Amino acid sequence: MGTPDFALGILKKLYEQDHRISGVVTAPDRKAGRGKKKKESAVKQWATSKQLPVYQPTNLKSDQFYEQLKLIDPDIILVVAFRMLPRQVWDFPPKGTINLHASLLPDYRGAAPIHWAIINGERKTGVTTFFIDEEIDTGKIIQWKETGIEEDDNVGSLHDKLMHLGADLVIDTLALINKGNPITTDQKLSTTDKKAPKLNKENSRIDWHQDHETLYDFIRGLSPFPCSWTKLNKNVSLKVHKAKKTNLTSDQEPGKVSIMENKVIVATQDKNLEIEELQLQNRKKMTAKEAINGNLLKNNDVLK
Repeated sequence: MGTPDFALGILKKLYEQDHRISGVVTAPDRKAGRGKKKKESAVKQWATSKQLPVYQPTNLKSDQFYEQLKLIDPDIILVVAFRMLPRQVWDFPPKGTINLHASLLPDYRGAAPIHWAIINGERKTGVTTFFIDEEIDTGKIIQWKETGIEEDDNVGSLHDKLMHLGADLVIDTLALINKGNPITTDQKLSTTDKKAPKLNKENSRIDWHQDHETLYDFIRGLSPFPCSWTKLNKNVSLKVHKAKKTNLTSDQEPGKVSIMENKVIVATQDKNLEIEELQLQNRKKMTAKEAINGNLLKNNDVLK
């Protein structure tokens, strides 16, 4: 059960390892783009190309889907980046329902674990398999694998790293479960656990009054999607795709723009930050030099 590219990477690995895939459950087709044409998920497109049975329930609690599930009759259900399941679904297979989560649980439970690990400046993360229970991302841990977060990693690069790591972990976990009852570990939940809430317009906006290290992590933690953003001179939205730290101490008001040697330099709470790639409202992504040449960013502009 899964929908985005991250889930597809795991499905491909299962297929390559000759596991018998009895069914693939993914989100219903959604309207997208200017023409509002129906778009199939990455998982559906690939599964269909391999002639795997695909199911797209609109209601996981419906009698219709439960009857489909009984016909599929899975030994085990694997969930990767999917919706919350009702008990009658996750409790159905005899060997249980397992979830692959892109963090070292119990940290970063929630919708955007890869993003928030980078935003918070973590130097390591990983993937975890666990048995699903009533609450989201709280079940008994089966296995986990750890990896480092590099200084120049963004969501795109870390996503791919964790997808491959997760695929290997899923194969190991299935082998472990197939041998019998695996030893599991309870998640030690506390109020200090780091969260990974869903990203929105509010929590992806740049606050230039923060220090440059925090801002650098924030920008790469939202790149390439959904992308951090700010306002240029109060009225034009501007996405920041890529930034670079500098050693230049800032003596300007945070958010003030300076053009230096075809570079876009922005003042922060402490040192300046260089914007390398950006995207102005209703325009394509461009380099800083292209923005300067087009007179789209100038000395003394202000980002807020």
